[in-house]
Amino acid sequence: MNMKTQALLMPIDLQDITLKNRVIMAPMTRSRADNADNVVTGIHATYYAQRAGAGLIITEGSQISPQGVGYINTPGIYSDKQVEAWKDVTKAVHTAGGKIFLQLWHVGRISHPDFHNGELPVAPSALNPNEKSYTPEGFKETVVPKAMALDEIKGIINDFKQGAKNAWDAGFDGVEIHSSNGYLLHQFIASTSNVREDAYGDSVEKRARILFDILEAIKTVMPIERVGVRLNPSLHGIFGMTVNDDTLPTFDYIVKKLNDYPLAYLHLSEPFTDVSEVAGAEPNIAKRYRPLYKGNLMINGGFTQEKGNRFLKEGLADMVSYASLYIGNPDLVQRFKVNGPLHQADKATYYTPGAEGYIDYPTLAESQELADKA
Repeated sequence: MNMKTQALLMPIDLQDITLKNRVIMAPMTRSRADNADNVVTGIHATYYAQRAGAGLIITEGSQISPQGVGYINTPGIYSDKQVEAWKDVTKAVHTAGGKIFLQLWHVGRISHPDFHNGELPVAPSALNPNEKSYTPEGFKETVVPKAMALDEIKGIINDFKQGAKNAWDAGFDGVEIHSSNGYLLHQFIASTSNVREDAYGDSVEKRARILFDILEAIKTVMPIERVGVRLNPSLHGIFGMTVNDDTLPTFDYIVKKLNDYPLAYLHLSEPFTDVSEVAGAEPNIAKRYRPLYKGNLMINGGFTQEKGNRFLKEGLADMVSYASLYIGNPDLVQRFKVNGPLHQADKATYYTPGAEGYIDYPTLAESQELADKA
Protein backbone atom coordinates (compact mmCIF):
# COMPACT_ATOMS: atom_id res chain seq x y z
CA MET A 1 0.00 0.00 0.00
CA ASN A 2 1.55 3.29 -1.11
CA MET A 3 1.61 5.73 1.78
CA LYS A 4 0.95 8.65 -0.58
CA THR A 5 -2.32 7.14 -1.68
CA GLN A 6 -3.65 6.15 1.73
CA ALA A 7 -6.87 8.03 2.42
CA LEU A 8 -6.26 7.60 6.15
CA LEU A 9 -3.16 9.78 5.94
CA MET A 10 -4.78 12.76 4.23
CA PRO A 11 -5.58 15.88 6.30
CA ILE A 12 -9.15 16.94 6.98
CA ASP A 13 -10.85 20.14 8.12
CA LEU A 14 -13.31 19.90 11.00
CA GLN A 15 -15.10 23.22 10.72
CA ASP A 16 -12.43 25.53 12.23
CA ILE A 17 -9.75 22.96 13.07
CA THR A 18 -7.52 20.99 10.71
CA LEU A 19 -6.39 17.44 11.45
CA LYS A 20 -3.12 16.18 9.96
CA ASN A 21 -4.62 12.78 9.17
CA ARG A 22 -7.84 10.80 9.50
CA VAL A 23 -6.56 8.17 11.94
CA ILE A 24 -8.42 8.93 15.17
CA MET A 25 -7.68 7.56 18.61
CA ALA A 26 -11.03 6.34 19.93
CA PRO A 27 -12.11 6.95 23.51
CA MET A 28 -11.19 4.02 25.75
CA THR A 29 -11.70 3.50 29.47
CA ARG A 30 -8.30 2.61 30.96
CA SER A 31 -8.95 2.99 34.73
CA ARG A 32 -5.70 4.71 35.64
CA ALA A 33 -7.11 7.56 37.75
CA ASP A 34 -6.60 5.47 40.89
CA ASN A 35 -6.80 8.23 43.47
CA ALA A 36 -9.45 9.68 45.75
CA ASP A 37 -10.03 12.75 43.59
CA ASN A 38 -10.39 10.89 40.27
CA VAL A 39 -7.77 13.14 38.69
CA VAL A 40 -5.46 12.27 35.83
CA THR A 41 -1.76 11.98 36.66
CA GLY A 42 1.61 12.12 34.95
CA ILE A 43 1.15 8.76 33.28
CA HIS A 44 -1.99 10.04 31.57
CA ALA A 45 -0.01 12.92 30.08
CA THR A 46 2.65 10.48 28.88
CA TYR A 47 0.07 8.04 27.48
CA TYR A 48 -1.76 10.62 25.41
CA ALA A 49 1.38 12.46 24.28
CA GLN A 50 2.82 9.16 23.02
CA ARG A 51 -0.20 8.93 20.71
CA ALA A 52 -0.16 12.52 19.47
CA GLY A 53 0.53 11.31 15.92
CA ALA A 54 -3.20 10.65 15.62
CA GLY A 55 -5.17 13.18 13.64
CA LEU A 56 -7.25 13.56 16.78
CA ILE A 57 -7.21 11.95 20.23
CA ILE A 58 -10.55 11.47 21.96
CA THR A 59 -9.96 10.83 25.63
CA GLU A 60 -11.48 8.16 27.78
CA GLY A 61 -14.96 8.97 29.02
CA SER A 62 -14.72 11.48 31.86
CA GLN A 63 -17.65 11.84 34.22
CA ILE A 64 -19.36 15.22 34.38
CA SER A 65 -20.29 14.76 38.05
CA PRO A 66 -19.81 12.28 40.89
CA GLN A 67 -23.26 10.93 39.99
CA GLY A 68 -21.96 10.00 36.54
CA VAL A 69 -19.46 7.43 37.84
CA GLY A 70 -20.00 3.77 37.01
CA TYR A 71 -16.52 2.26 36.94
CA ILE A 72 -13.52 2.38 39.24
CA ASN A 73 -10.60 4.75 38.63
CA THR A 74 -12.14 6.81 35.84
CA PRO A 75 -11.24 10.51 35.67
CA GLY A 76 -13.68 13.36 36.04
CA ILE A 77 -14.08 16.86 34.63
CA TYR A 78 -16.20 18.47 37.37
CA SER A 79 -13.74 19.63 40.05
CA ASP A 80 -11.03 22.29 40.05
CA LYS A 81 -8.41 19.62 40.81
CA GLN A 82 -9.52 17.59 37.80
CA VAL A 83 -9.43 20.59 35.47
CA GLU A 84 -5.94 21.55 36.63
CA ALA A 85 -4.68 17.99 36.18
CA TRP A 86 -6.10 17.75 32.66
CA LYS A 87 -4.14 20.90 31.74
CA ASP A 88 -0.93 18.86 31.98
CA VAL A 89 -2.39 16.35 29.51
CA THR A 90 -3.50 18.92 26.95
CA LYS A 91 -0.16 20.72 27.21
CA ALA A 92 1.75 17.47 26.67
CA VAL A 93 -0.33 16.54 23.62
CA HIS A 94 -0.08 20.00 22.08
CA THR A 95 3.67 20.10 22.68
CA ALA A 96 3.91 16.79 20.82
CA GLY A 97 1.97 18.27 17.90
CA GLY A 98 -1.38 16.61 18.53
CA LYS A 99 -4.99 17.62 19.00
CA ILE A 100 -7.26 16.27 21.71
CA PHE A 101 -10.99 16.27 22.55
CA LEU A 102 -12.39 15.22 25.92
CA GLN A 103 -15.33 12.81 26.01
CA LEU A 104 -18.10 13.96 28.35
CA TRP A 105 -19.70 11.00 30.13
CA HIS A 106 -22.53 10.02 32.47
CA VAL A 107 -23.20 6.30 32.82
CA GLY A 108 -26.74 6.61 34.19
CA ARG A 109 -28.10 3.22 35.25
CA ILE A 110 -24.88 1.34 34.38
CA SER A 111 -23.64 2.00 37.89
CA HIS A 112 -24.16 0.78 41.45
CA PRO A 113 -25.06 2.28 44.85
CA ASP A 114 -21.52 1.52 45.99
CA PHE A 115 -20.38 4.51 43.93
CA HIS A 116 -23.03 6.82 45.39
CA ASN A 117 -22.94 6.37 49.18
CA GLY A 118 -25.77 3.88 48.93
CA GLU A 119 -27.98 6.09 46.77
CA LEU A 120 -29.47 4.63 43.60
CA PRO A 121 -28.01 5.42 40.18
CA VAL A 122 -30.27 7.60 38.02
CA ALA A 123 -31.86 6.94 34.65
CA PRO A 124 -34.76 8.16 32.51
CA SER A 125 -36.89 5.29 33.82
CA ALA A 126 -36.77 2.82 36.71
CA LEU A 127 -35.68 -0.13 34.59
CA ASN A 128 -32.82 -2.40 35.64
CA PRO A 129 -30.36 -2.96 32.77
CA ASN A 130 -29.56 -6.37 34.30
CA GLU A 131 -25.86 -5.91 33.74
CA LYS A 132 -22.82 -5.95 36.00
CA SER A 133 -21.07 -2.93 37.43
CA TYR A 134 -17.38 -3.09 38.27
CA THR A 135 -17.23 -1.59 41.75
CA PRO A 136 -14.32 -1.19 44.18
CA GLU A 137 -15.37 -4.59 45.55
CA GLY A 138 -15.51 -6.24 42.13
CA PHE A 139 -18.40 -6.99 39.81
CA LYS A 140 -21.88 -6.55 41.26
CA GLU A 141 -25.33 -6.83 39.73
CA THR A 142 -26.94 -3.57 38.70
CA VAL A 143 -30.07 -2.42 40.47
CA VAL A 144 -33.33 -0.72 39.54
CA PRO A 145 -32.28 2.94 39.11
CA LYS A 146 -34.13 6.04 40.24
CA ALA A 147 -36.21 7.64 37.49
CA MET A 148 -35.14 11.25 37.16
CA ALA A 149 -37.50 14.13 37.86
CA LEU A 150 -37.64 17.00 35.36
CA ASP A 151 -35.56 19.29 37.54
CA GLU A 152 -32.90 16.56 37.79
CA ILE A 153 -32.78 16.33 33.98
CA LYS A 154 -32.19 20.08 33.87
CA GLY A 155 -29.35 19.51 36.31
CA ILE A 156 -27.81 16.86 34.04
CA ILE A 157 -27.97 19.26 31.08
CA ASN A 158 -26.18 21.87 33.16
CA ASP A 159 -23.57 19.30 34.23
CA PHE A 160 -22.77 18.57 30.57
CA LYS A 161 -22.56 22.31 29.94
CA GLN A 162 -20.21 22.82 32.89
CA GLY A 163 -18.15 19.81 31.86
CA ALA A 164 -17.71 21.30 28.40
CA LYS A 165 -16.68 24.64 29.88
CA ASN A 166 -14.24 22.91 32.21
CA ALA A 167 -12.74 20.97 29.28
CA TRP A 168 -12.39 24.17 27.28
CA ASP A 169 -10.72 25.86 30.27
CA ALA A 170 -8.37 22.86 30.59
CA GLY A 171 -7.08 23.48 27.07
CA PHE A 172 -8.89 20.76 25.13
CA ASP A 173 -9.43 21.40 21.43
CA GLY A 174 -13.04 20.27 21.81
CA VAL A 175 -15.38 17.76 23.42
CA GLU A 176 -17.31 14.67 22.41
CA ILE A 177 -20.74 14.04 23.92
CA HIS A 178 -21.02 10.36 24.83
CA SER A 179 -24.56 9.49 23.69
CA SER A 180 -23.67 5.89 23.05
CA ASN A 181 -23.02 2.38 24.38
CA GLY A 182 -25.98 2.17 26.73
CA TYR A 183 -25.01 5.10 28.96
CA LEU A 184 -27.30 7.87 30.18
CA LEU A 185 -28.05 9.73 26.95
CA HIS A 186 -28.47 6.47 25.03
CA GLN A 187 -30.86 5.39 27.78
CA PHE A 188 -32.98 8.46 27.05
CA ILE A 189 -32.86 7.90 23.29
CA ALA A 190 -33.99 4.24 23.33
CA SER A 191 -37.63 3.35 23.89
CA THR A 192 -36.54 0.09 25.54
CA SER A 193 -34.93 2.06 28.39
CA ASN A 194 -37.10 5.20 28.37
CA VAL A 195 -40.80 4.76 29.14
CA ARG A 196 -41.39 8.32 30.34
CA GLU A 197 -44.59 10.12 29.42
CA ASP A 198 -43.41 13.69 29.79
CA ALA A 199 -41.26 16.17 27.83
CA TYR A 200 -38.36 13.67 27.66
CA GLY A 201 -40.23 10.54 26.59
CA ASP A 202 -43.18 9.02 24.77
CA SER A 203 -42.09 9.97 21.22
CA VAL A 204 -38.99 9.95 19.04
CA GLU A 205 -38.60 13.71 19.34
CA LYS A 206 -39.04 13.76 23.12
CA ARG A 207 -36.65 10.87 23.77
CA ALA A 208 -34.00 12.63 21.69
CA ARG A 209 -34.65 16.01 23.26
CA ILE A 210 -32.01 15.79 26.00
CA LEU A 211 -29.19 15.50 23.45
CA PHE A 212 -30.29 18.64 21.63
CA ASP A 213 -30.89 20.50 24.89
CA ILE A 214 -27.28 19.64 25.82
CA LEU A 215 -25.99 20.90 22.48
CA GLU A 216 -27.91 24.15 22.94
CA ALA A 217 -26.43 24.53 26.42
CA ILE A 218 -22.87 23.71 25.41
CA LYS A 219 -22.81 26.18 22.54
CA THR A 220 -23.18 28.98 25.09
CA VAL A 221 -19.82 28.14 26.69
CA MET A 222 -17.67 26.99 23.76
CA PRO A 223 -17.79 26.93 19.95
CA ILE A 224 -20.26 24.33 18.68
CA GLU A 225 -17.77 23.72 15.87
CA ARG A 226 -15.55 22.05 18.48
CA VAL A 227 -18.20 19.56 19.59
CA GLY A 228 -18.60 15.97 18.40
CA VAL A 229 -21.42 13.51 19.13
CA ARG A 230 -21.09 9.75 19.46
CA LEU A 231 -23.93 7.31 18.72
CA ASN A 232 -24.24 3.52 18.52
CA PRO A 233 -27.54 2.84 16.71
CA SER A 234 -27.37 -0.97 16.53
CA LEU A 235 -26.13 -1.73 20.03
CA HIS A 236 -27.96 -4.90 20.99
CA GLY A 237 -27.67 -7.44 23.77
CA ILE A 238 -24.98 -5.63 25.77
CA PHE A 239 -24.94 -2.72 28.22
CA GLY A 240 -28.57 -3.53 28.87
CA MET A 241 -29.66 -2.30 25.44
CA THR A 242 -31.86 -3.93 22.80
CA VAL A 243 -33.18 -2.66 19.49
CA ASN A 244 -36.82 -2.63 18.42
CA ASP A 245 -39.05 -1.10 15.75
CA ASP A 246 -38.43 2.38 17.21
CA THR A 247 -34.66 2.16 17.04
CA LEU A 248 -33.86 3.10 13.45
CA PRO A 249 -36.56 5.78 13.12
CA THR A 250 -35.19 7.34 16.30
CA PHE A 251 -31.58 7.41 15.12
CA ASP A 252 -32.61 8.51 11.64
CA TYR A 253 -34.33 11.49 13.23
CA ILE A 254 -31.33 12.32 15.42
CA VAL A 255 -28.79 12.08 12.63
CA LYS A 256 -30.86 14.27 10.31
CA LYS A 257 -31.47 16.86 13.04
CA LEU A 258 -27.74 16.99 13.85
CA ASN A 259 -27.34 18.56 10.41
CA ASP A 260 -28.78 21.71 11.98
CA TYR A 261 -25.58 22.06 14.02
CA PRO A 262 -22.12 22.78 12.53
CA LEU A 263 -20.51 20.04 14.63
CA ALA A 264 -16.90 18.98 14.37
CA TYR A 265 -18.09 15.46 13.56
CA LEU A 266 -20.58 12.68 14.16
CA HIS A 267 -18.93 9.54 15.56
CA LEU A 268 -20.82 6.32 14.77
CA SER A 269 -20.12 2.71 15.76
CA GLU A 270 -20.70 -0.26 13.55
CA PRO A 271 -22.53 -3.03 15.49
CA PHE A 272 -20.51 -4.57 18.31
CA THR A 273 -22.26 -7.92 17.71
CA ASP A 274 -23.78 -9.68 14.71
CA VAL A 275 -27.21 -8.06 14.22
CA SER A 276 -27.85 -9.30 10.69
CA GLU A 277 -30.75 -11.43 11.94
CA VAL A 278 -32.01 -8.98 14.59
CA ALA A 279 -35.31 -7.30 13.75
CA GLY A 280 -35.03 -3.52 13.86
CA ALA A 281 -31.22 -3.40 13.68
CA GLU A 282 -29.00 -1.98 10.94
CA PRO A 283 -25.93 -4.13 10.23
CA ASN A 284 -24.26 -1.48 8.03
CA ILE A 285 -24.22 1.75 9.99
CA ALA A 286 -21.92 3.82 7.76
CA LYS A 287 -23.82 2.85 4.63
CA ARG A 288 -27.13 3.87 6.19
CA TYR A 289 -26.05 7.15 7.76
CA ARG A 290 -23.51 8.55 5.34
CA PRO A 291 -26.31 9.69 3.00
CA LEU A 292 -28.25 11.22 5.89
CA TYR A 293 -25.45 13.16 7.59
CA LYS A 294 -23.94 16.13 5.76
CA GLY A 295 -21.04 16.87 8.11
CA ASN A 296 -17.83 15.03 8.93
CA LEU A 297 -18.58 11.39 9.70
CA MET A 298 -16.28 9.29 11.88
CA ILE A 299 -16.72 5.51 11.95
CA ASN A 300 -15.57 2.98 14.54
CA GLY A 301 -15.74 -0.76 14.96
CA GLY A 302 -12.70 -3.04 14.78
CA PHE A 303 -11.27 -1.47 11.62
CA THR A 304 -7.99 -2.57 10.10
CA GLN A 305 -5.73 -0.27 8.12
CA GLU A 306 -7.00 -1.74 4.84
CA LYS A 307 -10.66 -1.53 5.80
CA GLY A 308 -10.25 2.03 7.05
CA ASN A 309 -8.72 3.16 3.78
CA ARG A 310 -11.44 1.37 1.84
CA PHE A 311 -14.29 3.01 3.77
CA LEU A 312 -12.76 6.43 3.20
CA LYS A 313 -12.15 5.85 -0.51
CA GLU A 314 -15.70 4.59 -0.96
CA GLY A 315 -17.03 7.72 0.70
CA LEU A 316 -18.64 5.85 3.60
CA ALA A 317 -16.85 7.97 6.20
CA ASP A 318 -14.41 10.87 6.55
CA MET A 319 -12.39 9.51 9.49
CA VAL A 320 -11.83 6.17 11.21
CA SER A 321 -11.34 5.78 14.95
CA TYR A 322 -9.14 2.99 16.30
CA ALA A 323 -9.31 1.64 19.85
CA SER A 324 -7.32 -1.47 20.77
CA LEU A 325 -4.76 -0.85 18.00
CA TYR A 326 -3.89 2.40 19.77
CA ILE A 327 -3.27 0.65 23.07
CA GLY A 328 -0.44 -1.50 21.75
CA ASN A 329 0.82 0.89 19.05
CA PRO A 330 1.37 4.45 20.29
CA ASP A 331 2.84 5.33 16.87
CA LEU A 332 -0.03 3.80 14.90
CA VAL A 333 0.05 6.43 12.18
CA GLN A 334 3.75 5.87 11.56
CA ARG A 335 3.17 2.12 11.34
CA PHE A 336 0.39 2.73 8.82
CA LYS A 337 2.69 5.01 6.79
CA VAL A 338 5.30 2.30 6.34
CA ASN A 339 2.89 -0.64 6.50
CA GLY A 340 4.79 -1.78 9.57
CA PRO A 341 3.94 -4.65 11.91
CA LEU A 342 1.34 -4.05 14.60
CA HIS A 343 1.85 -4.98 18.23
CA GLN A 344 -0.88 -6.98 19.98
CA ALA A 345 -2.02 -5.25 23.16
CA ASP A 346 -2.22 -7.22 26.40
CA LYS A 347 -5.90 -7.40 27.41
CA ALA A 348 -4.93 -8.39 30.95
CA THR A 349 -3.61 -4.84 31.54
CA TYR A 350 -6.38 -2.85 29.86
CA TYR A 351 -7.86 -1.72 33.20
CA THR A 352 -5.12 -2.31 35.76
CA PRO A 353 -3.43 0.52 37.69
CA GLY A 354 0.04 1.77 36.85
CA ALA A 355 2.33 2.09 33.85
CA GLU A 356 2.37 -1.55 32.78
CA GLY A 357 0.34 -2.09 29.65
CA TYR A 358 -0.24 1.67 29.48
CA ILE A 359 2.86 3.65 28.63
CA ASP A 360 5.40 0.86 28.11
CA TYR A 361 4.50 -0.21 24.55
CA PRO A 362 7.45 0.54 22.23
CA THR A 363 7.27 2.48 19.00
CA LEU A 364 8.29 0.76 15.79
CA ALA A 365 11.68 2.47 15.93
CA GLU A 366 12.21 1.38 19.52
CA SER A 367 11.22 -2.19 18.66
CA GLN A 368 13.72 -2.24 15.82
CA GLU A 369 16.43 -0.82 18.07
CA LEU A 370 15.77 -3.53 20.64
CA ALA A 371 15.86 -6.18 17.94
CA ASP A 372 19.19 -4.86 16.65
CA LYS A 373 20.69 -5.09 20.13
CA ALA A 374 19.44 -8.64 20.67
